[in-house]
Amino acid sequence: MPPSSTNVPLDVDSILYYTFRRLKRHEDTIISERRKKMYHTIIVAGYLGRDPEMRYTPQGTPVTTMSVATNRKWTNADGTPGEETIWFRVSAWGKLGETCNQYLSKGRPVLIEGQLKPDPATGGPRIWTRQDGTAGASYEVRAFTVRFLGGRGEAVETGPEEEAIEEEEMPF
Repeated sequence: MPPSSTNVPLDVDSILYYTFRRLKRHEDTIISERRKKMYHTIIVAGYLGRDPEMRYTPQGTPVTTMSVATNRKWTNADGTPGEETIWFRVSAWGKLGETCNQYLSKGRPVLIEGQLKPDPATGGPRIWTRQDGTAGASYEVRAFTVRFLGGRGEAVETGPEEEAIEEEEMPF
């Protein structure tokens, strides 16, 4: 630190040096604090692929699991239609899980806010093999907020498993 108790004038280079040193220490502290407070959030808006299933942990905590599908359609450069469906396996715990189990059903549009949970074996999405032999992946999400979209008791006639959802029908 620059000597403050003496009346020796400091040149500009010394002032800049000590100022940048102080800023560097402050920057290191900020970066260290940011590392401690990192988080991620995912928002999924889609349709339930099947009715929610509720179970209880050995401690008695309710857990509801549900599958949510998001669809995307587009037209390729050559004019052929393209389509993509991404499945999310969502778990809701406690009172939120009980509410989801009570009011949600297959085909209902929902908006989920939560955190991704990686597969312990791979560190990424859960990989599985479909009945036709192709590889599939599903993403695990722990829900913190579930918003019921659409009107009360409103559900789509066919779920995402049976028929693709039009992009115009997506609630976002």
